[in-house]
Amino acid sequence: MSFRGGLKTVVVATDLHGEAEAALEYAGKLAGAYGARIVLAHGLDPLEYAAVDDLPEQVLDELSQQARNVLAKLSGDLLADGIRSHSEIRQGDVVQTLVDVARDYQAGLIVLGSKGREGAGPVLVGAITERLVRTAPCPVLAVSADWNAGPYRPTPGGPVLLAIERNEAASEAARTAYSLAETFHRHLLILHVRTSAEATAFLNPCSTRIEDYGIRSGGSVVVDCIVKDGHTATAILETVAQRHPSILVIGVKRTSHTPGPHGTAFTLLACSRVPVLCVPPPPESQRAQQEEVVAVEM
Repeated sequence: MSFRGGLKTVVVATDLHGEAEAALEYAGKLAGAYGARIVLAHGLDPLEYAAVDDLPEQVLDELSQQARNVLAKLSGDLLADGIRSHSEIRQGDVVQTLVDVARDYQAGLIVLGSKGREGAGPVLVGAITERLVRTAPCPVLAVSADWNAGPYRPTPGGPVLLAIERNEAASEAARTAYSLAETFHRHLLILHVRTSAEATAFLNPCSTRIEDYGIRSGGSVVVDCIVKDGHTATAILETVAQRHPSILVIGVKRTSHTPGPHGTAFTLLACSRVPVLCVPPPPESQRAQQEEVVAVEM
């Protein structure tokens, strides 16, 4: 579901240590602009503390009460800003908890925080963000703890940057990026990194494919396009450094055929200080993919 269809509910992953403050701040901006409510989700994963069989019930009770206190304060802060909120505390795997809460509330977005430049890396991305992006029923926004600090602070009014890749999520990512630009009155900057074949043939993807992704010219959003050659993730990070966007939008496939560390999206999640919005393909594409797999297996 793209934001243009209506962003009604935003699920925010919360912790007890303040590492999700940047994520909550960004989620608040989106909820306020779209008139959405926020569901504050906290997962109590016993594996973070001890073996499940050895964890005393009293410890879990204390953790639950601490979580309730933190979430109550966050809810009060949101209400003061005019944003409706609800809290969910569940025990179990953190990623599965977020997926379940998003499905239960039919959320249009999940927002979670990363630890910023000092803590970002393959462990964090592989353990939480990657699994969440692959399985969540809606887009996932990863916000670095230092996204609004020092040299990584976005330029006020910075553009929405859409990095187009040819995959089944491209059109949905484009619609979502356009909605953000339209809602926040920002320029939409589209980046296409050419393949070697396109560069050799001197093709300009922007001139021939923008409308294929559902982006129209002459609307209320000013649309600019950049074409770069080279490694996709490197070109995107260079553009982020040059243009200081307020958010980076990318379409993400449900499965990866890359062994070991995954592709472009997860390189960006590990390295980019700008908030990264990962948009999955629409349900129609997912069903088509599943049917294709079944047909091949038969």
